[in-house]
Amino acid sequence: MEKKRWDCSALPKGWKMEEVTRKSGLSAGKSDVYYFSPSGKKFRSKPQLARYLGNQMDLSSFDFRTGKMLMSKLNKNRQRLRYDNNNQNKGKPDLNTSLPVRQTASIFKQPVTKVTNHPSNKVKTDPQKAVDQPRQLFWEKKLSGLNAYDIAEELVRTMELPKGLQGVGPGCTDKTLLSAIASALHTSAAPITGQLSAAVEKNPGVWLNTAQPLCKAFIVTDEDIRKQEELVYSVRKRLEEALMADMLAQVEEAAQEGEPPKEEGNGSEDTENV
Repeated sequence: MEKKRWDCSALPKGWKMEEVTRKSGLSAGKSDVYYFSPSGKKFRSKPQLARYLGNQMDLSSFDFRTGKMLMSKLNKNRQRLRYDNNNQNKGKPDLNTSLPVRQTASIFKQPVTKVTNHPSNKVKTDPQKAVDQPRQLFWEKKLSGLNAYDIAEELVRTMELPKGLQGVGPGCTDKTLLSAIASALHTSAAPITGQLSAAVEKNPGVWLNTAQPLCKAFIVTDEDIRKQEELVYSVRKRLEEALMADMLAQVEEAAQEGEPPKEEGNGSEDTENV
């Protein structure tokens, strides 16, 4: 292993940054970054570093890999802070994580049964009408402006859908289609088939089935399932090799530093920086 250590100007005085480049194994050429406090304590991840510093320093704009404060994140945090200060008296934020599905009340007249105390009277109810209310058309478009970020506040790359999935409806982009399929899997236990009616392509506002995502009908073949199983197996194999290489590298590093090796090569604090 090749080690380089220097002072980290972004952290308080006395803090040092170390970059270790692996020379052997499956992860040869890759580097790991560590930080050392003035007392010599070693830190392997940004969450671990943030817990140690506590309120002494704001690390929300600190990039653990380069050891620098990112100006883009710093300006973004300042704008967010100003926005929070301007809106702190406008009530508490909505922390509800449920999907924004609006249930539309039925505008049609419903039969009414008059209830009296006579024992022979029976109340007829239709539980289906009481539970399943009509949904708002194209409500999935509300999800198009949402993005996912990882623990380092980096934007997660959007997954790519198969070419066989084609959206329906006005202004249905790939992001809207992905949101529609993900929300359908989340909110319903029924099979996802897409819009089975061919008339939906001519007039989505009339023939759209709101229980299905905004895409044309599709069929998952046995060949598609086989390819997906092979892909999952390949990814799991690569992950297994990467974890094994990381474990061997940590054992070798601990042996060089005179520290006892860890029983597990993928500890809780290490995984926080993945």
